[in-house]
Amino acid sequence: MSFFSKIFGEKQSQSVLGIDVGSSSLKVVQLRKKGESAVLETYGELALGPYAGAEVGQATNLSADKIAETLRDLLREANVTATDAGISIPFSRSLLTLVELPRAKSDEEQRTVIELEARKYIPVPVSEVQLDWFVVPEPLPEGAVPSNKLKVLIVAVHNDELSLLQNVVLGAKVNASFYEIEIFSTVRSVVDEPVKPVMVIDIGASATKVYIVEHGVVAYSHNIPRGGQDVTRTIASAQGYAIGKAEALKKKHGFDAGNEMYDRQTIELVYSRLFEEAKRVVTQYETSQNKKVTGVVLTGGGGVTHELGAYAKTIFTVDVKVADPFSKAEAPAFMRPVLQEIGPEFAVAFGLALRKLQELQ
Repeated sequence: MSFFSKIFGEKQSQSVLGIDVGSSSLKVVQLRKKGESAVLETYGELALGPYAGAEVGQATNLSADKIAETLRDLLREANVTATDAGISIPFSRSLLTLVELPRAKSDEEQRTVIELEARKYIPVPVSEVQLDWFVVPEPLPEGAVPSNKLKVLIVAVHNDELSLLQNVVLGAKVNASFYEIEIFSTVRSVVDEPVKPVMVIDIGASATKVYIVEHGVVAYSHNIPRGGQDVTRTIASAQGYAIGKAEALKKKHGFDAGNEMYDRQTIELVYSRLFEEAKRVVTQYETSQNKKVTGVVLTGGGGVTHELGAYAKTIFTVDVKVADPFSKAEAPAFMRPVLQEIGPEFAVAFGLALRKLQELQ
């Protein structure tokens, strides 16, 4: 996307960095190019809560200087050596909407039509955002005539958010050649189905993003204002635990059988509501598009915990998978169990690093 590209002229190293700026933590993944493969060099995560006087796992709203300080600490602790990076843009600070528009006679005319349509959906003056769009592919049977309509995904990001991220980059002394809305990074790292519609449920700390991906493009998106910190608070309230202890227990036990630290039904209350709303998104999409969603991918750092995939399979009638982005990179065999467990937390950072590697080609 043109406005997210700020390519530096100097020669880049073969090691690259993906930096995920989340609401509750920062995450980094460093990859190295080896032939046609990606090699995992290092990764790391640092909670933002303590930098805001809050608990680990809690969503924050820090200044650029404070986020940059946290990022510098993380880069040091994770032994990061790369400085060429891609940076995530939070979904909550962006707008995505799918519209159907008349097919224009020329690219220039199409651009004008899209820009005029975009004004209807952006709740602030167009001068306050950066705007881009994608035409959603519509495969045609052989010999069929293209429709006179186009499906266009309109994307807008507020200038204030881009300015904040640019100040973070400057403060942390890294080189960002692009800024990418986190949804696109996640799709790159966790969705393997190239054609059929797949639903991604991305459980963050403060909110859960639900989106349908078709032909590698986000065809539908929905935001649920509940996430992993709601699970943590539910455990804390039910058991009388401090937030920090509840967060640690959630990550350690999840839906594990035999867990005596809290009742499994405690967290089912939150997850069942999330999944029921996700099912409504599926129904709405399938009804409006006359297409079937063929699978579900669970990802996100806020609430993808032990045995959540097994629980989700009792809710959805299609195949359910837990994201495993690190499977797309070479890494020592002894690390695979750990990487598989933490993969959902690092999906955005990994997807950013993958795109950054593609720049080296």
